[in-house]
Amino acid sequence: MKIVVVGGTGLIGSKVVARLAGQGHEAVAAAPSTGVDTLTGEGLAEALAGAQAVVDVSNSPSFERAAVLEFFETSTGNLLAAEAAAGVGHHVALSVVGTERMPDNGYFAAKIAQERLIEKSGIPFSLVHATQFFEFVRGIADDATDGDTVRIAPVLFQPIAGEEVAQAVARVAAGQPLNGRTEVAGPEQTRMDAFFRDALAAWGDPRTVVADPQATYFGSVPGERTLVPGEDATLGRIRYRDWLDQSDAGR
Repeated sequence: MKIVVVGGTGLIGSKVVARLAGQGHEAVAAAPSTGVDTLTGEGLAEALAGAQAVVDVSNSPSFERAAVLEFFETSTGNLLAAEAAAGVGHHVALSVVGTERMPDNGYFAAKIAQERLIEKSGIPFSLVHATQFFEFVRGIADDATDGDTVRIAPVLFQPIAGEEVAQAVARVAAGQPLNGRTEVAGPEQTRMDAFFRDALAAWGDPRTVVADPQATYFGSVPGERTLVPGEDATLGRIRYRDWLDQSDAGR
């Protein structure tokens, strides 16, 4: 089966391409560097010719509210139109657990807008909602840093290894459309402040983590369960400390 992976040269996309190729599929990495630009439409028709499924794991280069909304609406609109013209039978998009629970957040609002376009497109679809990636937790800590203090909301947190996100996306892409969503998360659920206190200790980072109920997560205050999945989520097996010990990214 020919499966085009938009954002296929990135962190998750490259792993999805490798997994699908390993399963015997014709996995095509689509990105500006391979001649495919979803913002302009350049190369889309050629890349999608003969494709049975399209996976979209692309991301906005800017998280500023207006910019991220414009990216997802323009990119997704162009992609869906090209899929309709090419007769693609399955659209898979990677999204975020909790989008609907924090709509005041600019990034989450943009992902909601993206999902609505997909749901209304008439193309059979699957949405994979993932929790935060292990690869991004240092960035979360840096965003929450004020001097030598990392202010973290004491809410529930359940991050996942990027490899296991890619595994879930590849599995969904090779299957039948869900016409709905599935959730994936890491194996350990803990308080966000406790997670980062342990993580910084593991990194040898001298910053102090403070539990602050008013601390923001990229501009918005998360609720108790904003960032964690429901009971039916598929859980990964890789624990953060094991990932940190074993991965080049962790080191």
